[in-house]
Amino acid sequence: MKRRSTLKLLVYSASLLASGVIPIGISRLMTPETPINPKRHLRPPGALNDEQAFNAACIGCGLCGEVCPPRCIQFHQRDGGAKANTPYINPEEKACTLCAKCMEVCPTNALTVVARDQITMGISQIDRSACYPWVDRGVCGACVAICPLGEKGIKFKRWNQYQPIVQNACVGCGLCVEVCPHPSLPIRIVKRTKGTVTEHVIAS
Repeated sequence: MKRRSTLKLLVYSASLLASGVIPIGISRLMTPETPINPKRHLRPPGALNDEQAFNAACIGCGLCGEVCPPRCIQFHQRDGGAKANTPYINPEEKACTLCAKCMEVCPTNALTVVARDQITMGISQIDRSACYPWVDRGVCGACVAICPLGEKGIKFKRWNQYQPIVQNACVGCGLCVEVCPHPSLPIRIVKRTKGTVTEHVIAS
């Protein structure tokens, strides 16, 4: 009797899991994938670096969004394709505060708990041709003041207390993007390989 009860429990658990995963799989097949701007679609902290692996691991449960204190986590819908129901953050609207709650609640390995200084959402990149202090159009310092890592993430240039310089320890949370007062947002989150300063190419 005990063995039969255990078997019934296993069958019930498997069917319950399937009933939750199948609709997500179907929705991804029926949703066309559209081009996205990676600067406005950051994966939450602790996400798998490989995009395909992340999409496969994420079951679209939405728990990360439910526990997020600043409500910065959004979910791909009709733009998703294979990304449908997976979480992302648009720092231009609401950035991550590095609270770690999403990592703690994720039931799969799509998001795993990592130390704050080991998070790899990207890195801040500054366009010095637009940033107010860098073009002598006034003082600011909003990005430096908001950084949760302090001067380890971004600090002012030596001998000039207003020109910000991104440090290699930046984890790409996007708070600096959210608070930037310049309408063109001269600070963005990019892949670490792109560097911390925007390169401008003069056409010949």
